[in-house]
Amino acid sequence: MTSPVHYSIRPCSPQSHCFEITLKVAKPAKKGQVFTLPAWIPGSYLIREFSRHIVSIQASSAGKEVGLCKLDKHTWQAEPVAGSLTLVYQVYAYDLSVRGAYLDEERGFFNASSVFLAVEGYESVACTVEIRAPKGKAFADWKVASSLPAVETDRNGFGLYRAGDYDELLDHPVELGAFHSVSFKACGVPHQFVVSGRFRGDLKRLARDTKKICEYQIKLFGTPAPFERYVFMLYVGKDIYGGLEHRASTALVANRDDLPQTADQAISDGYLKLLGLISHEYFHSWNVKRIKPAAFSPYDLSREGYTRLLWAFEGITSYYDDLTLLRCGLIDSKRYLGLLAQTISGVERGAGRLKQTLEESSFDAWTKYYRQDENSPNSIVSYYTKGSLAALALDLTIRQQTDGRQSLDDVMRALWHKWQTDGRGLAEDEWEQIAQQVTGLDLQAFFDSALRSTADLPLADLLATQGLDMCWDYADHAGDAGGIGPVAADRQPRASLGVKTAADPLGLRLVNVLDGGAAQQAGLAGGDILIALDGLKVTELDKMLARYGVGETVTLHLFRRDELLVREASLQASPRTCCRLQQRAEDAGWLRG
Repeated sequence: MTSPVHYSIRPCSPQSHCFEITLKVAKPAKKGQVFTLPAWIPGSYLIREFSRHIVSIQASSAGKEVGLCKLDKHTWQAEPVAGSLTLVYQVYAYDLSVRGAYLDEERGFFNASSVFLAVEGYESVACTVEIRAPKGKAFADWKVASSLPAVETDRNGFGLYRAGDYDELLDHPVELGAFHSVSFKACGVPHQFVVSGRFRGDLKRLARDTKKICEYQIKLFGTPAPFERYVFMLYVGKDIYGGLEHRASTALVANRDDLPQTADQAISDGYLKLLGLISHEYFHSWNVKRIKPAAFSPYDLSREGYTRLLWAFEGITSYYDDLTLLRCGLIDSKRYLGLLAQTISGVERGAGRLKQTLEESSFDAWTKYYRQDENSPNSIVSYYTKGSLAALALDLTIRQQTDGRQSLDDVMRALWHKWQTDGRGLAEDEWEQIAQQVTGLDLQAFFDSALRSTADLPLADLLATQGLDMCWDYADHAGDAGGIGPVAADRQPRASLGVKTAADPLGLRLVNVLDGGAAQQAGLAGGDILIALDGLKVTELDKMLARYGVGETVTLHLFRRDELLVREASLQASPRTCCRLQQRAEDAGWLRG
């Protein structure tokens, strides 16, 4: 045994999606060693109960079986033993997201929080991990990618790794498989970008563009970077998107078509979305992985950790993700302002912004944001999107009131310096205090309105200080989310039912029925299947509605579960919630940094 706590993990059955983990404890507790598995993973605020994926577990000592009692849904206690204790257990891994574990014959991936039991009393003790290769010729070209510090490994990365404690172990996900890899240095720090899944794309360009993002953000906070090396792990497939930050790596999933294509110098909308995701997760290396709420210092992964500060850690990160793309030269101001207009439109279109504050959104992430249902647009606001607009408003407020001498950048650098000095998490009111100390401004009224009320942010007035006019328009078509350009003087509202839909074999499923809309007034509900409008099968709803005028009445046939319903709906005017930004003068420096 190489340490007091030693883990060994191997893909024992890729065909049935199972990892086998062996956990050895040199000196178990005299009263019987207790083991626990986290109920959630940092950065994703939902109780996930990873222990439900443990399909078998046995304990032994000196070759003899040891009794193992389950105390609750994620806790076990072994009978007392005189010598060392060994656990062998299997974990079912078929979660294609970035939050759990996955294994098939093509690739493997795991977060330690979903596969490695914590040894009670040894959480602060260093541990070792042996990552073993799957057996068989079919897996001969599999490799390992991880930011976990290696001790002794073979040329493919299989072998022994070490973590300083259990918290560090949880913060280094592992990718397994015959992935593609490209490397670069950002401000002298080695970075590796691994991509798995089936794709055709220009990984050298991906590396060049990612390097620009990394170097800008490292310089924003100040060198040196807070890690000695960094690993991006990207799985590409179909209709997937997401990321999860870690202290020296990030796990990402995206559509394969979003990768840049060879010889294509333009940045497609899909590639832009991927670059924004990369930028977002990398920024978290400072903002939440190190600068963090006191509620997360340390994490208690057995239960929810409540904070009203997620707007600052996710919202501000969301503000800087696209802004980084502009400031590092990947996109121009027109492209950036188009993205900003779309975010403004998206927040405006949700009635939840009038019912939930940003602090409430942060606090209720566990029960509302991460457990959304058909009524969520009517009842909640996103601390990501409205949080990013609050960050924009704060940045512009600081710039305006200091005549451009200070900005949100200065606040973020001060928070970073504080963490470097004391390593403490922020108390619930401390973020606001530091922002006011750094800028010398009285921002109490701003914070009260932006964070603790449902009042709309004063974006139009603030953007005007940067030479931008913000106007509201009717959507030109169903997919119009706003952008750059003037408001058309002759554009009229479209007839609207006030719904969001998704395809269904029978017609269209109503994903959301929006507050006050024609569908809600007619008694329709989320989950209903709309099959006919005025006796005609519904396929493309917006094209059908384009033939109607505002105020006309239509007959709707729909299924609610197995019941056929008929409803009359009076079509309403589509709301003027499409943001258009127009640049009438040179900006005052905000876009340039």
